[in-house]
Amino acid sequence: MNNGIPAHPAIFRANQWNKLLTELADKRDKRIVFTNGCYDILHPGHVDILARCKAEGDILVLGLNSDDSVRSLGKGTDRPVNTFAVRAYVLAHLESVDYVVEFNESTPFELINAVRPNVLIKGGDWGIDSIVGKDIVEKDGGRVLSLPLLQGFSTTSLIEKIRSGC
Repeated sequence: MNNGIPAHPAIFRANQWNKLLTELADKRDKRIVFTNGCYDILHPGHVDILARCKAEGDILVLGLNSDDSVRSLGKGTDRPVNTFAVRAYVLAHLESVDYVVEFNESTPFELINAVRPNVLIKGGDWGIDSIVGKDIVEKDGGRVLSLPLLQGFSTTSLIEKIRSGC
């Protein structure tokens, strides 16, 4: 348990990457998809893009920013709203997500380099050439995609709405 949140076998902390890599070693005959983000307050835009990521392969590995990593991105002093443990637990229960993996850096470059996915995906607010890890995936013969976002949903706008009293 982590602050009252039960353990989940699909969640890997930053110091457990080797355990994840061991699990993935037996699945190299499958198409591994990787995406990442903060996923602070889960909303329909998140669920939509994760489902579309999963549709691009067999296994979806979600790189999830640690709490310190979220803070380093300048999203605000009160972010993340939900701790890594809360965010990871919710995400691990989505049908589309096979693994949730914490990373402490501001980008998932090292995690992508370790996982070596066949497909790397970000939301449409990222241009293909600015997607971290593109060089790794393409060098291995994989694909890099930028998928359109479901319009009208963002964690920042949701937080602003809550602050304004709806």
